[in-house]
Amino acid sequence: MVKTATLLLGILTIMPAKAIENNEHVVLLHGLFRTAKSMVKMEHSLSICGYHVMNVDYPSRKLIIRDLSEKYVGEAVNSCRKNGADKIHFVTHSLGGILIRDYLSRNKMTDLGRVVMLGPPNKGSEIVDALGQLKIFEWINGAAGKNLGTENSSIPNQLGPVNFPLGIIAGDRSINWINSSMISGKDDGKVSIENTKIDGMTDHNILHVTHPYLMKNREAIRQTIAFLKTSQFDKDIEKKE
Repeated sequence: MVKTATLLLGILTIMPAKAIENNEHVVLLHGLFRTAKSMVKMEHSLSICGYHVMNVDYPSRKLIIRDLSEKYVGEAVNSCRKNGADKIHFVTHSLGGILIRDYLSRNKMTDLGRVVMLGPPNKGSEIVDALGQLKIFEWINGAAGKNLGTENSSIPNQLGPVNFPLGIIAGDRSINWINSSMISGKDDGKVSIENTKIDGMTDHNILHVTHPYLMKNREAIRQTIAFLKTSQFDKDIEKKE
């Protein structure tokens, strides 16, 4: 109860007062092997701030990245527009960030707002380099997961720099020492801090959080809201978890 009250108080201090007035929408995209349920805490927090939130559920293991982005991001954008969105923001976890980059590489959005990515493998993950050729890896993670390596031919590294307001939150805590042993530098158990970065990003923040919990972390949620409001993270209120 105390934690919930603390989060709400933090949200209220940076709440975009005109979110409802301006009809701003936020599309949420979960990560690989997850569902929209993983983004429910983020969804509720953004709704409290007055945003119209669409928490997208997509079959991350069943389609290639391009098909996922065209179908599910495309449908979400069209739905927001039909509902009168003035601006469409995106908040993503892990693979969701690559879907946005892929979609925007082919689709111009004049109504694009800001984008926050949580733990995105923007330069790929060494875990995919090490395990991606194993049949069991593809069986578990699907074709999309297999295309997230660090080689130049991987999907993330083919997409190039970004040209939209982008804030990235990376974690520096891992509870999976096996995964971390395959990753260079500090990491969140899935992606190195360095590989979350991308040329053209607007701001970057590091929190003491593991990859699976970035989207549920109170400070990550608060920093997400700050970026959606101002195009920068609020380092003054940063409290690493």
